Amino acid sequence: MDIRPFLPLALLAAMPHLAFAADPSPRDAAGERCEAAVTETVKHMRGDDARQVQFNRAKQVVAPPVDEETDVKGEGSYRGGTGGPRPFSYSCAYNIKAGTTSGVVFRDLGPARTDSPETAWQPDLSTLSPEACESAVAAVLKGKYPRVGRIAFGSDSRRLRPAPNGRSGMTGQGSVERAPGMSLIAFDYQCEFESRTGKVVAARTTP
Repeated sequence: MDIRPFLPLALLAAMPHLAFAADPSPRDAAGERCEAAVTETVKHMRGDDARQVQFNRAKQVVAPPVDEETDVKGEGSYRGGTGGPRPFSYSCAYNIKAGTTSGVVFRDLGPARTDSPETAWQPDLSTLSPEACESAVAAVLKGKYPRVGRIAFGSDSRRLRPAPNGRSGMTGQGSVERAPGMSLIAFDYQCEFESRTGKVVAARTTP
């Protein structure tokens, strides 16, 4: 009996099972997503010093989920074009239902480098809110221009930097319509956060 016409149907019937088998477990998904988020954070914070980022899977710990969220902790290392690898530890929260990460924190391990004043600075990214900074900057602009129209912020211009007195800072750029009908002008801004709480304690704009 010729069974060739039925082969495509058999393959189609098997495909859902094959796709299901290929899906990562929640634990694996949490580890992979957090490693991707940490990689992005490390490269953003360390620039050319973190051209390569690697993780030690043996050190990775995925906590049991609570309310569809799990915590991931682990260790890895990064390196630039020259010099040896720099080890770091990290933590990250992963929402199993949404498949999203939050609260990414990484810390360098071992002695701090002395080639830059920023190397000893380790911001707690889980407490810093760019939106809180931009709200404070908007309040400053409204004080400068009582008839202010539109205010726009360039999210791609945000940069985290160390600030005086052990605080964390964020700088960026935007544009403002000083009054309805006026042309937009560009401005630079800077915020300072209380390191422990993430509260915005200062906001400035130029011009």
